[in-house]
Amino acid sequence: MSVPRRVLLMPVLLLAGCSGPATVPAGAPATSGPAATGPAVPAACAERLETGRLPDWADAGFTGDTRVRHVFGTGGDIVAILFAYPLVHARGDGANNKILWVARPGRSEPAPRTPLVITATRDGTDTPVVREVAGGPGPSIVDLPAAGCWRLRLDWSGRTDTMDLVYRPASG
Repeated sequence: MSVPRRVLLMPVLLLAGCSGPATVPAGAPATSGPAATGPAVPAACAERLETGRLPDWADAGFTGDTRVRHVFGTGGDIVAILFAYPLVHARGDGANNKILWVARPGRSEPAPRTPLVITATRDGTDTPVVREVAGGPGPSIVDLPAAGCWRLRLDWSGRTDTMDLVYRPASG
């Protein structure tokens, strides 16, 4: 006589290592949209792309339940709102790599407004590229010289934050 076998299914949890911070800055909403599609991003890249509502301090000019792609600085003091996505190296489609930079309001007396200085270094290199947004955080078009993961140091009005942004190659 044959005894029926029971198969126990055990859930398997796969953990992938990542080099970026595991926490979201205070006031930052959790990611609520699907992951971006496109070429794989190097594992060392810590771009924290989110698709969801912006925090109150960054949503001026947006109405209702607007959801937009954005990346928070690791310190939570600035957010890059990506109007062009994906960001593309050497765009040939007539579009721009438009980014709106919004800084969290200062907690003390406002510092004089200075340009937003972006010092970008592509992952795997040590040669920085500098871009500047006149007048400080605000609308910009930021083109970088190659595809890849770019580590950005952002300096403005006596403040500093960092983030990673991915620029993809232009599609054929």
